[in-house]
Amino acid sequence: MMPGVHEVDVTPMDPERLVPFLRSDRAEEFRTIVERGRRRFAGRTVWNVSSTAAGGGVAEMLHRLVRYAKGAGVDSRWVVIDGTADFFAVTKRLHNRLHGEEGDNGELGDRERQLSQDVVADNAGPLMDLLAPEDIVLVHDPQPAGLLPVLRDRGIVAVWRCHVGTETTNEWTDDAWAFLRPSVETAAATVFSRAEYVPAWVPHDKVRIIPPAIDPLSAKNQPLDDHAVLAILGRAGIVDHSGDGAEFVDTDDRRRTVELTANVRRVGSPLSPDVPVLLQVSRWDRLKDMSGVLRAFVDGAVGGETGAHLFLVGPDVTGVTDDPEGKQVLDECVAMWEQLPAATRATASLISLPMDDLEQNAAIVNALQRHAAAVAQKSLREGFGLTVAEAMWKARPVIGSAVGGIQDQVRDGVDGLLISDPHDLGAFASAARTLLGDRASADRMGSAAHERVRDNFLADRDLGQWTNLLGDLAVGD
Repeated sequence: MMPGVHEVDVTPMDPERLVPFLRSDRAEEFRTIVERGRRRFAGRTVWNVSSTAAGGGVAEMLHRLVRYAKGAGVDSRWVVIDGTADFFAVTKRLHNRLHGEEGDNGELGDRERQLSQDVVADNAGPLMDLLAPEDIVLVHDPQPAGLLPVLRDRGIVAVWRCHVGTETTNEWTDDAWAFLRPSVETAAATVFSRAEYVPAWVPHDKVRIIPPAIDPLSAKNQPLDDHAVLAILGRAGIVDHSGDGAEFVDTDDRRRTVELTANVRRVGSPLSPDVPVLLQVSRWDRLKDMSGVLRAFVDGAVGGETGAHLFLVGPDVTGVTDDPEGKQVLDECVAMWEQLPAATRATASLISLPMDDLEQNAAIVNALQRHAAAVAQKSLREGFGLTVAEAMWKARPVIGSAVGGIQDQVRDGVDGLLISDPHDLGAFASAARTLLGDRASADRMGSAAHERVRDNFLADRDLGQWTNLLGDLAVGD
């Protein structure tokens, strides 16, 4: 293992395999884009740099982008930087403040800048040893942003991809952008999920808007029949069902069986498969407001009125290396759950999924989303919210906060229900009761949601946008 940066092994996937999911006009356009990219990037390597290979939407997007680029004949690679606990505490602070939230009460001053520069120095040498002058580097999010000036000084074309943001500014966003600006200004281009997230000081001609997308062939999104769904959830110990047939197809086209067992905090035995489920699956992050979902479900008597059960699902926090707040948030949710009366506590489960095998983890999430009667994403702030597109692809109606990219995906009353104020627990509970109590409306919204993702949030669209952007930046043509 090389010091400083570590390469992520990604198996290529032929982009042609996406074609059956596309409408005919999109399919032909996609084939043209793939061929253009193959010619344009011949002899170059497109590198991706991030802070983790697991535990969030950015890592999932990178697995997808790299595997389809490699499958198209483009030399695409991905490395993860090393960092200290203090460094990741600073980058979590940046993450929160880019969303307009204070997070912890720490500083973003000279000490924090020196700390970041030290981590950059540790990673820069090993990274530069891998690069050729004609290569292109995509630097993802605040953690490795300090590498941008180093890449610029070496004459390497570098793009900064920001996956987070907020529509409004305040002292916390100003604090975060002031810290990042010296690095971001050196990027050849910047990519954001929404135009509203772009700081005013970024030149217009250096900005591209590329919303994220999902891979319909990944373990998290591939088709699963009803038997496989229940078998996977039974094998994971989440519902009461035999684990026979708990199979999915991995990225190497191997049929595999889910073997992982989830850590489920619940009252009594695994849930009966007949009980309708309201699901929220996300990182244990305060901005995802898992505790707010639990409080709304309980105080709003959602389970009592509909017979539904709440699943709050997140990763095993020991498997997410770049989020020091994860354990704190999980512990807070557990403490809240344990203080509930026994009968109320029995209507909700807190589930942590192992991170030992990311493909098995993804298959469990896939089964959970397909099993759910409705899916929630009650974020207080949200960059985009890939879990929303994932649930919609599975024809599940979404109850979401009207924040960030959630409102770009869900059309209120069409694909699900949006809550204008994410702090309004009563409105969330009312929306949950509506969807869980009206199966016909939920099914209608779920069908619309599936088509919405097919037209706007599948992998062909953003692969094409990335090909066009990097083609414009490529040198030596």
